[in-house]
Amino acid sequence: MYSIIVDACALSTEAAVAQDTPKALTIETLDTVWLLLAAVLVFFMQAGFGLVETGMVRSKNAANVLFKNLLDFAFAALGFFAFGYAIMFGGDGPLFGTTGWFLIGLPEGEGTPLLATWFFQAVFAGAAATIVAGAVAERMKFAAYLCYSFIITAFIYPVTGHWVWGSGGWLAEVGFFDFAGSTAVHAVGGVAALVGAMLLGPRRGRFNADGSQNVIAGHSLPLVTLGVFILWFGWYGFNAGAQSWGDPAAVARIITNTTLAPAAGVVSAMLLAWMMYGKPDLTISLNGALAGLVGITASCLIVSPGAAIFIGAISGVVVVGAIALLNTLRIDDPIGAFPVHGACGIWGTLAVGLWGQNKLGAGFNGLFYGGGFGQLWIQCLGIGACLAFIAIAMWIVFKAIDATIGLRVPLETELRGLDIDEHGHESYSGFQIFNAE
Repeated sequence: MYSIIVDACALSTEAAVAQDTPKALTIETLDTVWLLLAAVLVFFMQAGFGLVETGMVRSKNAANVLFKNLLDFAFAALGFFAFGYAIMFGGDGPLFGTTGWFLIGLPEGEGTPLLATWFFQAVFAGAAATIVAGAVAERMKFAAYLCYSFIITAFIYPVTGHWVWGSGGWLAEVGFFDFAGSTAVHAVGGVAALVGAMLLGPRRGRFNADGSQNVIAGHSLPLVTLGVFILWFGWYGFNAGAQSWGDPAAVARIITNTTLAPAAGVVSAMLLAWMMYGKPDLTISLNGALAGLVGITASCLIVSPGAAIFIGAISGVVVVGAIALLNTLRIDDPIGAFPVHGACGIWGTLAVGLWGQNKLGAGFNGLFYGGGFGQLWIQCLGIGACLAFIAIAMWIVFKAIDATIGLRVPLETELRGLDIDEHGHESYSGFQIFNAE
Protein backbone atom coordinates (compact mmCIF):
# COMPACT_ATOMS: atom_id res chain seq x y z
CA MET A 1 0.00 0.00 0.00
CA TYR A 2 2.82 2.40 0.91
CA SER A 3 4.55 1.81 -2.45
CA ILE A 4 1.31 2.53 -4.30
CA ILE A 5 0.94 5.88 -2.48
CA VAL A 6 4.57 6.81 -3.22
CA ASP A 7 4.20 5.93 -6.89
CA ALA A 8 0.98 7.95 -7.13
CA CYS A 9 2.65 10.99 -5.53
CA ALA A 10 5.59 10.70 -7.89
CA LEU A 11 3.32 10.57 -10.94
CA SER A 12 1.36 13.61 -9.65
CA THR A 13 4.57 15.56 -9.11
CA GLU A 14 5.87 14.75 -12.59
CA ALA A 15 2.57 15.83 -14.11
CA ALA A 16 2.58 19.06 -12.14
CA VAL A 17 6.15 19.83 -13.18
CA ALA A 18 5.30 19.09 -16.81
CA GLN A 19 2.28 21.38 -16.67
CA ASP A 20 4.15 24.19 -14.90
CA THR A 21 7.32 24.09 -16.96
CA PRO A 22 6.59 27.46 -18.63
CA LYS A 23 6.31 28.98 -15.14
CA ALA A 24 9.49 27.44 -13.78
CA LEU A 25 11.91 29.72 -11.98
CA THR A 26 14.46 31.33 -14.28
CA ILE A 27 17.36 33.68 -13.75
CA GLU A 28 15.22 36.46 -15.21
CA THR A 29 12.44 35.76 -12.70
CA LEU A 30 14.83 35.82 -9.76
CA ASP A 31 16.46 39.03 -11.00
CA THR A 32 13.03 40.66 -11.30
CA VAL A 33 12.06 39.60 -7.78
CA TRP A 34 15.38 40.94 -6.48
CA LEU A 35 14.90 44.28 -8.24
CA LEU A 36 11.35 44.69 -6.96
CA LEU A 37 12.35 43.74 -3.41
CA ALA A 38 15.14 46.32 -3.50
CA ALA A 39 12.73 48.92 -4.88
CA VAL A 40 10.29 48.28 -2.02
CA LEU A 41 13.14 48.84 0.46
CA VAL A 42 13.95 52.15 -1.24
CA PHE A 43 10.27 53.10 -1.14
CA PHE A 44 10.30 52.51 2.63
CA MET A 45 13.07 55.11 2.86
CA GLN A 46 10.32 57.71 2.39
CA ALA A 47 9.18 56.82 5.90
CA GLY A 48 12.74 57.29 7.15
CA PHE A 49 13.06 60.69 5.49
CA GLY A 50 9.70 61.69 6.94
CA LEU A 51 10.68 60.76 10.49
CA VAL A 52 14.12 62.39 10.31
CA GLU A 53 12.80 65.63 8.88
CA THR A 54 9.79 65.76 11.19
CA GLY A 55 11.80 65.09 14.32
CA MET A 56 14.26 67.84 13.43
CA VAL A 57 11.58 70.57 13.21
CA ARG A 58 9.33 72.06 15.87
CA SER A 59 6.10 70.26 16.67
CA LYS A 60 4.03 73.09 15.18
CA ASN A 61 5.37 72.16 11.71
CA ALA A 62 5.44 68.37 11.96
CA ALA A 63 2.33 67.62 9.90
CA ASN A 64 3.46 70.01 7.18
CA VAL A 65 6.77 68.19 6.76
CA LEU A 66 5.11 64.78 6.75
CA PHE A 67 2.57 65.95 4.19
CA LYS A 68 5.37 67.16 1.90
CA ASN A 69 7.06 63.75 2.15
CA LEU A 70 3.83 62.02 1.26
CA LEU A 71 3.26 64.21 -1.78
CA ASP A 72 6.92 63.87 -2.84
CA PHE A 73 6.40 60.24 -3.66
CA ALA A 74 2.95 60.74 -5.11
CA PHE A 75 4.26 63.35 -7.53
CA ALA A 76 7.43 61.35 -8.18
CA ALA A 77 5.38 58.34 -9.23
CA LEU A 78 3.05 60.33 -11.49
CA GLY A 79 5.66 62.70 -12.93
CA PHE A 80 8.23 59.99 -13.51
CA PHE A 81 5.59 57.80 -15.16
CA ALA A 82 4.39 60.54 -17.49
CA PHE A 83 7.63 62.29 -18.43
CA GLY A 84 10.62 61.45 -16.24
CA TYR A 85 11.32 57.89 -17.35
CA ALA A 86 11.16 58.89 -21.03
CA ILE A 87 13.61 61.76 -20.46
CA MET A 88 15.94 59.49 -18.50
CA PHE A 89 15.80 56.28 -20.52
CA GLY A 90 13.77 56.91 -23.68
CA GLY A 91 16.38 56.90 -26.42
CA ASP A 92 20.12 57.18 -26.66
CA GLY A 93 20.74 60.90 -27.15
CA PRO A 94 23.66 62.46 -25.27
CA LEU A 95 21.53 64.95 -23.29
CA PHE A 96 18.06 63.42 -22.74
CA GLY A 97 15.61 60.86 -24.02
CA THR A 98 12.80 61.82 -26.38
CA THR A 99 10.58 58.73 -26.59
CA GLY A 100 8.38 56.70 -24.28
CA TRP A 101 6.08 59.30 -22.76
CA PHE A 102 3.76 57.53 -20.29
CA LEU A 103 5.97 54.47 -20.98
CA ILE A 104 4.24 54.04 -24.36
CA GLY A 105 6.35 52.36 -27.03
CA LEU A 106 9.32 51.50 -24.82
CA PRO A 107 10.75 47.98 -25.26
CA GLU A 108 10.91 45.48 -22.44
CA GLY A 109 14.24 45.39 -20.67
CA GLU A 110 16.74 42.59 -20.98
CA GLY A 111 15.96 40.11 -18.22
CA THR A 112 13.52 42.27 -16.26
CA PRO A 113 10.15 43.73 -17.29
CA LEU A 114 9.92 47.41 -18.16
CA LEU A 115 7.50 48.12 -15.31
CA ALA A 116 9.87 46.60 -12.75
CA THR A 117 12.68 48.84 -13.97
CA TRP A 118 10.34 51.85 -13.96
CA PHE A 119 9.33 51.22 -10.35
CA PHE A 120 12.94 50.91 -9.20
CA GLN A 121 13.87 54.18 -10.91
CA ALA A 122 10.71 55.93 -9.67
CA VAL A 123 11.58 55.33 -6.02
CA PHE A 124 15.02 56.80 -6.70
CA ALA A 125 13.35 59.91 -8.13
CA GLY A 126 11.21 60.17 -5.01
CA ALA A 127 14.30 59.98 -2.80
CA ALA A 128 16.01 62.78 -4.73
CA ALA A 129 12.97 65.03 -4.40
CA THR A 130 12.31 64.49 -0.71
CA ILE A 131 15.84 65.54 0.30
CA VAL A 132 14.75 69.15 -0.19
CA ALA A 133 11.81 68.99 2.24
CA GLY A 134 14.00 69.25 5.33
CA ALA A 135 16.14 72.11 4.05
CA VAL A 136 13.14 74.35 3.35
CA ALA A 137 11.14 73.21 6.39
CA GLU A 138 9.16 75.57 8.60
CA ARG A 139 8.97 78.41 6.07
CA MET A 140 8.07 77.24 2.53
CA LYS A 141 4.50 77.38 1.28
CA PHE A 142 2.88 74.00 0.79
CA ALA A 143 1.61 74.86 -2.71
CA ALA A 144 5.05 76.13 -3.73
CA TYR A 145 6.64 72.91 -2.54
CA LEU A 146 4.22 70.81 -4.54
CA CYS A 147 5.12 72.70 -7.71
CA TYR A 148 8.82 72.11 -7.04
CA SER A 149 8.29 68.42 -6.28
CA PHE A 150 6.55 67.66 -9.55
CA ILE A 151 8.97 69.68 -11.68
CA ILE A 152 12.15 68.10 -10.28
CA THR A 153 10.95 64.51 -10.59
CA ALA A 154 9.27 64.90 -13.98
CA PHE A 155 11.80 67.07 -15.79
CA ILE A 156 15.02 68.05 -13.96
CA TYR A 157 16.31 65.00 -12.08
CA PRO A 158 15.77 62.79 -15.18
CA VAL A 159 18.11 64.95 -17.29
CA THR A 160 21.20 64.41 -15.15
CA GLY A 161 20.05 60.83 -14.59
CA HIS A 162 20.20 60.31 -18.35
CA TRP A 163 23.69 61.81 -18.50
CA VAL A 164 24.93 59.35 -15.87
CA TRP A 165 22.86 56.19 -16.43
CA GLY A 166 20.95 56.55 -19.68
CA SER A 167 21.91 54.87 -22.94
CA GLY A 168 24.14 57.29 -24.82
CA GLY A 169 24.30 59.74 -21.90
CA TRP A 170 27.36 61.92 -22.41
CA LEU A 171 28.81 61.37 -18.95
CA ALA A 172 28.34 57.63 -19.23
CA GLU A 173 30.13 57.77 -22.57
CA VAL A 174 33.19 59.53 -21.12
CA GLY A 175 33.43 56.97 -18.29
CA PHE A 176 31.89 58.81 -15.33
CA PHE A 177 31.10 56.24 -12.63
CA ASP A 178 28.36 56.69 -10.03
CA PHE A 179 27.07 53.23 -9.21
CA ALA A 180 23.96 54.01 -7.15
CA GLY A 181 23.82 57.79 -7.15
CA SER A 182 26.07 59.72 -4.76
CA THR A 183 25.87 62.53 -7.31
CA ALA A 184 22.99 61.48 -9.58
CA VAL A 185 20.54 61.23 -6.65
CA HIS A 186 22.01 62.64 -3.45
CA ALA A 187 24.16 65.56 -4.55
CA VAL A 188 21.44 66.55 -7.02
CA GLY A 189 18.91 66.65 -4.18
CA GLY A 190 21.42 68.30 -1.86
CA VAL A 191 22.21 71.14 -4.24
CA ALA A 192 18.51 71.67 -4.96
CA ALA A 193 18.05 71.89 -1.18
CA LEU A 194 20.86 74.42 -0.87
CA VAL A 195 19.39 76.65 -3.59
CA GLY A 196 15.97 76.51 -1.96
CA ALA A 197 17.33 77.29 1.51
CA MET A 198 19.36 80.24 0.20
CA LEU A 199 16.46 81.77 -1.71
CA LEU A 200 14.05 81.34 1.20
CA GLY A 201 16.40 82.78 3.78
CA PRO A 202 16.72 81.57 7.37
CA ARG A 203 13.88 80.94 9.77
CA ARG A 204 12.92 83.86 11.96
CA GLY A 205 15.26 83.95 14.96
CA ARG A 206 17.83 81.49 13.57
CA PHE A 207 20.61 84.09 13.25
CA ASN A 208 21.26 87.36 15.04
CA ALA A 209 22.33 90.66 13.52
CA ASP A 210 25.85 90.27 14.91
CA GLY A 211 26.31 86.99 13.05
CA SER A 212 25.78 84.74 16.04
CA GLN A 213 23.32 81.89 15.80
CA ASN A 214 20.49 80.52 17.88
CA VAL A 215 19.79 76.82 17.99
CA ILE A 216 16.24 75.93 17.00
CA ALA A 217 15.97 72.43 18.36
CA GLY A 218 13.84 69.76 16.75
CA HIS A 219 10.97 68.40 18.79
CA SER A 220 11.72 64.66 18.80
CA LEU A 221 15.13 62.99 18.76
CA PRO A 222 13.49 59.55 19.06
CA LEU A 223 11.76 60.16 15.71
CA VAL A 224 15.04 61.26 14.15
CA THR A 225 16.87 58.20 15.45
CA LEU A 226 14.19 55.80 14.24
CA GLY A 227 14.17 57.56 10.87
CA VAL A 228 17.92 57.12 10.47
CA PHE A 229 17.69 53.40 11.18
CA ILE A 230 14.87 53.07 8.64
CA LEU A 231 16.97 54.93 6.08
CA TRP A 232 19.96 52.70 6.80
CA PHE A 233 17.73 49.65 6.38
CA GLY A 234 16.32 50.93 3.10
CA TRP A 235 19.77 51.84 1.84
CA TYR A 236 20.60 48.16 1.47
CA GLY A 237 18.00 48.12 -1.28
CA PHE A 238 19.20 51.44 -2.64
CA ASN A 239 22.78 50.29 -3.16
CA ALA A 240 22.43 46.54 -3.63
CA GLY A 241 19.41 46.94 -5.90
CA ALA A 242 21.54 48.87 -8.35
CA GLN A 243 23.20 45.49 -8.95
CA SER A 244 20.10 44.58 -10.90
CA TRP A 245 21.16 40.98 -11.47
CA GLY A 246 21.89 38.84 -8.46
CA ASP A 247 25.66 38.31 -8.51
CA PRO A 248 26.18 36.90 -4.98
CA ALA A 249 29.75 38.15 -4.52
CA ALA A 250 28.89 41.64 -5.77
CA VAL A 251 25.76 41.92 -3.63
CA ALA A 252 27.62 40.68 -0.54
CA ARG A 253 30.37 43.27 -1.10
CA ILE A 254 27.81 46.05 -1.57
CA ILE A 255 25.95 45.08 1.61
CA THR A 256 29.19 44.90 3.59
CA ASN A 257 30.36 48.30 2.36
CA THR A 258 26.92 49.78 3.04
CA THR A 259 27.34 48.59 6.64
CA LEU A 260 30.92 49.64 7.31
CA ALA A 261 30.85 53.12 5.77
CA PRO A 262 27.96 54.52 7.86
CA ALA A 263 29.36 52.85 10.97
CA ALA A 264 32.64 54.67 10.41
CA GLY A 265 30.72 57.87 9.66
CA VAL A 266 28.95 57.68 13.02
CA VAL A 267 32.22 57.30 14.92
CA SER A 268 34.17 60.01 13.07
CA ALA A 269 31.33 62.55 13.24
CA MET A 270 30.83 61.86 16.95
CA LEU A 271 34.51 62.21 17.77
CA LEU A 272 34.97 65.40 15.76
CA ALA A 273 31.86 67.03 17.25
CA TRP A 274 33.00 65.92 20.72
CA MET A 275 36.33 67.67 20.19
CA MET A 276 34.75 70.79 18.69
CA TYR A 277 31.85 71.27 21.10
CA GLY A 278 32.93 69.46 24.23
CA LYS A 279 30.20 66.84 24.25
CA PRO A 280 29.11 64.01 21.94
CA ASP A 281 26.06 65.11 19.96
CA LEU A 282 23.39 62.61 18.90
CA THR A 283 22.04 64.59 15.94
CA ILE A 284 25.50 65.08 14.46
CA SER A 285 26.28 61.38 14.99
CA LEU A 286 23.04 60.42 13.23
CA ASN A 287 23.99 62.70 10.36
CA GLY A 288 27.35 60.92 10.37
CA ALA A 289 25.55 57.65 9.63
CA LEU A 290 23.68 59.22 6.73
CA ALA A 291 26.89 60.87 5.54
CA GLY A 292 28.63 57.49 5.37
CA LEU A 293 25.70 56.02 3.48
CA VAL A 294 25.71 58.83 0.93
CA GLY A 295 29.50 58.70 0.65
CA ILE A 296 29.65 54.98 -0.18
CA THR A 297 26.73 54.99 -2.63
CA ALA A 298 28.82 55.82 -5.72
CA SER A 299 31.52 53.23 -5.09
CA CYS A 300 29.90 50.45 -3.04
CA LEU A 301 30.39 47.88 -5.82
CA ILE A 302 33.99 48.64 -6.72
CA VAL A 303 35.84 49.25 -3.45
CA SER A 304 37.08 46.94 -0.73
CA PRO A 305 35.60 46.90 2.78
CA GLY A 306 38.73 48.61 4.09
CA ALA A 307 38.29 51.44 1.61
CA ALA A 308 34.62 51.71 2.61
CA ILE A 309 35.69 52.40 6.20
CA PHE A 310 37.97 55.23 5.04
CA ILE A 311 35.27 56.67 2.77
CA GLY A 312 32.70 56.57 5.58
CA ALA A 313 35.02 58.04 8.17
CA ILE A 314 35.93 60.95 5.90
CA SER A 315 32.22 61.43 5.14
CA GLY A 316 31.63 61.93 8.87
CA VAL A 317 34.26 64.65 8.92
CA VAL A 318 32.85 66.26 5.78
CA VAL A 319 29.33 66.49 7.18
CA VAL A 320 30.47 68.16 10.40
CA GLY A 321 32.59 70.65 8.45
CA ALA A 322 29.78 71.41 6.01
CA ILE A 323 27.30 72.04 8.82
CA ALA A 324 29.72 74.49 10.40
CA LEU A 325 30.30 76.18 7.06
CA LEU A 326 26.59 76.72 6.42
CA ASN A 327 26.20 78.21 9.88
CA THR A 328 29.08 80.59 9.18
CA LEU A 329 27.45 81.62 5.91
CA ARG A 330 24.09 82.06 7.73
CA ILE A 331 22.36 79.51 5.53
CA ASP A 332 19.57 77.78 7.45
CA ASP A 333 19.29 74.07 6.62
CA PRO A 334 17.30 72.56 9.51
CA ILE A 335 18.18 68.91 8.89
CA GLY A 336 21.56 69.27 7.19
CA ALA A 337 20.30 68.25 3.74
CA PHE A 338 23.19 69.84 1.87
CA PRO A 339 25.92 68.74 4.30
CA VAL A 340 24.68 65.14 4.24
CA HIS A 341 23.52 64.70 0.65
CA GLY A 342 25.32 67.46 -1.22
CA ALA A 343 28.77 67.66 0.37
CA CYS A 344 29.06 63.94 1.10
CA GLY A 345 27.61 63.07 -2.31
CA ILE A 346 30.41 65.08 -3.90
CA TRP A 347 33.01 63.43 -1.69
CA GLY A 348 31.66 59.95 -2.34
CA THR A 349 31.78 60.48 -6.10
CA LEU A 350 35.37 61.68 -5.90
CA ALA A 351 36.27 58.61 -3.83
CA VAL A 352 35.50 56.46 -6.87
CA GLY A 353 38.60 57.91 -8.54
CA LEU A 354 40.71 57.13 -5.48
CA TRP A 355 39.73 53.61 -4.37
CA GLY A 356 37.98 52.08 -7.40
CA GLN A 357 39.40 48.72 -8.53
CA ASN A 358 39.23 47.18 -11.96
CA LYS A 359 39.15 43.66 -10.54
CA LEU A 360 35.93 44.53 -8.70
CA GLY A 361 34.17 45.66 -11.86
CA ALA A 362 35.09 49.34 -12.12
CA GLY A 363 36.72 49.15 -15.55
CA PHE A 364 39.61 51.24 -14.21
CA ASN A 365 41.93 51.53 -11.23
CA GLY A 366 41.73 54.56 -8.99
CA LEU A 367 44.63 56.73 -7.94
CA PHE A 368 45.49 54.58 -4.91
CA TYR A 369 45.74 51.47 -7.11
CA GLY A 370 48.08 52.87 -9.71
CA GLY A 371 45.48 54.29 -12.08
CA GLY A 372 46.70 57.86 -11.94
CA PHE A 373 44.48 60.93 -11.99
CA GLY A 374 42.52 60.10 -15.14
CA GLN A 375 39.38 58.73 -13.49
CA LEU A 376 39.52 61.37 -10.79
CA TRP A 377 39.33 64.11 -13.43
CA ILE A 378 36.39 62.37 -15.07
CA GLN A 379 34.63 62.25 -11.70
CA CYS A 380 35.27 65.97 -11.22
CA LEU A 381 33.83 66.68 -14.67
CA GLY A 382 30.68 64.72 -13.92
CA ILE A 383 30.15 66.33 -10.52
CA GLY A 384 30.68 69.82 -11.91
CA ALA A 385 28.35 69.31 -14.87
CA CYS A 386 25.50 67.74 -12.90
CA LEU A 387 25.58 70.19 -10.04
CA ALA A 388 25.95 73.27 -12.23
CA PHE A 389 22.90 72.19 -14.22
CA ILE A 390 20.88 71.46 -11.08
CA ALA A 391 21.85 74.74 -9.40
CA ILE A 392 20.88 76.82 -12.44
CA ALA A 393 17.69 74.86 -13.18
CA MET A 394 16.47 74.94 -9.59
CA TRP A 395 17.26 78.64 -9.21
CA ILE A 396 15.05 79.29 -12.24
CA VAL A 397 12.30 77.01 -10.89
CA PHE A 398 12.28 78.53 -7.41
CA LYS A 399 12.39 82.07 -8.80
CA ALA A 400 9.47 81.30 -11.13
CA ILE A 401 7.45 79.86 -8.26
CA ASP A 402 8.28 82.87 -6.09
CA ALA A 403 7.16 85.27 -8.83
CA THR A 404 3.81 83.50 -9.24
CA ILE A 405 2.48 81.99 -6.03
CA GLY A 406 5.32 82.91 -3.68
CA LEU A 407 7.84 80.71 -1.87
CA ARG A 408 7.67 81.75 1.76
CA VAL A 409 4.76 81.75 4.16
CA PRO A 410 3.80 85.03 5.88
CA LEU A 411 5.51 85.88 9.16
CA GLU A 412 2.33 85.22 11.14
CA THR A 413 2.08 81.71 9.69
CA GLU A 414 5.72 80.99 10.45
CA LEU A 415 5.30 82.09 14.05
CA ARG A 416 2.02 80.25 14.59
CA GLY A 417 3.12 77.13 12.74
CA LEU A 418 2.42 75.79 9.27
CA ASP A 419 0.31 72.93 10.60
CA ILE A 420 -2.47 75.24 11.80
CA ASP A 421 -2.40 77.86 9.05
CA GLU A 422 -1.81 75.64 6.02
CA HIS A 423 -3.61 72.45 7.07
CA GLY A 424 -5.99 73.43 9.83
CA HIS A 425 -4.82 70.90 12.41
CA GLU A 426 -1.98 70.04 14.75
CA SER A 427 0.21 66.96 14.90
CA TYR A 428 -0.04 66.76 18.68
CA SER A 429 -3.39 68.26 19.56
CA GLY A 430 -4.18 68.67 23.24
CA PHE A 431 -7.13 67.14 25.04
CA GLN A 432 -10.16 69.38 25.09
CA ILE A 433 -13.17 69.01 27.33
CA PHE A 434 -16.44 70.32 25.94
CA ASN A 435 -19.56 71.10 27.91
CA ALA A 436 -22.15 68.60 26.76
CA GLU A 437 -25.05 70.72 27.97
